[in-house]
Order: sequence, then structure tokens, then C-alpha cells
Amino acid sequence: MSFKSWRSYLTFRNAVDTKHRFILDDESIKFLNSIVDTCGERERTIKMGANVWRAQNGHSWRPYYQTDPDTDEYIHVDDFPCPFHPERMKPLSDSAAEGRANSKGIPHLYVATDKETAMAEVRPWLGAILTVAYLKITKDLNILDFSVEHGNSTFDLKYLFEEPTNEEVIKAVWSDIDNAFSKPTKASDLKSEYAPTQIISEFIRSKGYDGIAYKSSLAEGHNICLFDLDSAEVARCLIFEPTRLKFDFKQVQEH
Repeated sequence: MSFKSWRSYLTFRNAVDTKHRFILDDESIKFLNSIVDTCGERERTIKMGANVWRAQNGHSWRPYYQTDPDTDEYIHVDDFPCPFHPERMKPLSDSAAEGRANSKGIPHLYVATDKETAMAEVRPWLGAILTVAYLKITKDLNILDFSVEHGNSTFDLKYLFEEPTNEEVIKAVWSDIDNAFSKPTKASDLKSEYAPTQIISEFIRSKGYDGIAYKSSLAEGHNICLFDLDSAEVARCLIFEPTRLKFDFKQVQEH
């Protein structure tokens, strides 16, 4: 089964944003089934023992003591930054904030393919200290890659005058899906904007996949959302400080 139209994702997004979210209509269900039917070439395996990274803003403090030469007492001299405890670097199993691929209260483990991407995703400022953990994958994982068509435009003028081929329809829809997962978010964004990608992720999980990967919009690497918190274990925690921030700008078209 292929997608009904090259605009199928946009139709699905509109439906779950404004009409049906918890009880999907027939067209939305067909759209989700078409994702599974057309995703074969996007299956990836993450091997047990592979490294992934996760960052959080902030750190702990390690007290430093010296011995008083006169009294042999330990005297607290200062506190130095140190990484968060490893347990702090994974979500709580009974509590979770809303994310791009998970609803509130349903925790997923968000990691990155490299530490630079992990750190960029938490949007640190100069002078901040971050805790960065590298984790080991605990078993072979079967994930779907939502980055293949990232950055590609779905619109082709000819689609307005002639029916696209099935291959063109699939490519256009997957382009919309890939870009939706990588779309930058702001703190002011409504959490309901996550609904389409959350529903897709939950459907993918129901089909037996272990997670999804998508392109980071803030760095060169990829983000990976693992559905099972035990899919990776923290091997070591480090602290980093950003030394340079770079912004690129584009002019917004006025209407």
C-alpha cells in the first residue's frame, strides 16, 4: 500500500491537529499503515556495544578539602564542577516531559550519534557547563531512519498539472515526514505541534521497532529516540563548556 497523495502527511497533520487525535479517522490510519509499507529501505540496525551520546544543561559540585596542618582537621576549601551522577542522565521511568516522539508521561531515551550533536540539542550558552554522557547500546536495535529526505522540498510545480508517479508520491511524503521530525522547536511552541510526530512514533513502536533516527537541525549528526530506556546504559559522564556559538541568519519574506 502506498500513500494516497503526495500531500498525505499534510492531510494527516491537519487531521490530528484540528480534528481527531486520540481516535484516528480511517484516512489517518491508512496513512500510518503506508509508512510501514514503504519504509523497508529505511530500516537500520544499531549493534550492541555501539556508542551514543546524551547531554544535559548543568552539573554537580565536588567539594574539595584540605588538612589543617595544626589540627589535622579536614577543612572545606572550595567546590569544583563535576558531572551529574549517571542515574541523572536517563529519564525517570515514571515521569517524562513531552517530546518530539513521546507524549507526556511516556519516557523515551533521546540520544545522539556524537557528543557535539548531543550538546547542540540542549542549546547551551557561553559560560554554561554541560554534563555529557556516553552510553553503550545493550542489544541489537532495529530502528527506522527518518532522515533520508531531510532538507528536500516536497513541492514540484508539475504536480499541479500532472499526477506524480507512485515513486514520486512516496518520496514527497517521506520528505515531509523527515522534515517534520527535524523541524527546530522553540520554547514558545505549542506542545500540540508534536502530535503528528508523536503519533507516528507510537505507531512505529507498535510495529516492533526499537526506535527512530532523525537529522539534527542544530548540528551535523543525528538524533536517535529509543523507545526502551534500557536500550542503552551510561558508561561515563564528562563535563564540557561551550567556547564558541555560531548563528546563521536568513531574511524573512514580508507579505
